[in-house]
Amino acid sequence: MHGKRREVKTLVTPARIGFVVALLTLIVDQATKLYFLFVFDLPVREPLVVNPFVNLIVVWNRGISYGLFQQNSELGRWGLIVISILAAIGLSVWIRRTNAKLLAVSLGLIVGGAIGNVIDRLAYGAVFDFIQFHIGSWSWYVFNVADAAIVAGVVGLLYDSFVLEGRRAK
Repeated sequence: MHGKRREVKTLVTPARIGFVVALLTLIVDQATKLYFLFVFDLPVREPLVVNPFVNLIVVWNRGISYGLFQQNSELGRWGLIVISILAAIGLSVWIRRTNAKLLAVSLGLIVGGAIGNVIDRLAYGAVFDFIQFHIGSWSWYVFNVADAAIVAGVVGLLYDSFVLEGRRAK
């Protein structure tokens, strides 16, 4: 019995967890985008009020998170695609090398989100953002599942760096 348990433990490595999280993030991101674009037809039915704090609307983001660095040229679009792909490759190498599960999950969230947004840039020329969080007339940025995953991944990286890294060093 212990032999089987040990064998299962080696199958569940931080790297595998990170890559599974990346794949799941990518699938959920693309599934929600495809559904709201082509099945629900959000461009025709917007705005959809989900609750007093969340609407679904269509925003085509030609920049990066929070609408920063908007790119209106093909060169700018392809530049963001290349940078995102290089970042996803670099973070994937980091996933392969880490022994920390939270770090692998955090990196996986970022990789999956980055690839999801790259797919949008390739397919549509911009990233499809559709979730609007607001309180009254104050509106936070419009985002998608990939953006939320990237933010969660960055939070995980910061927590790992400032809290867990020190614990692992002891």
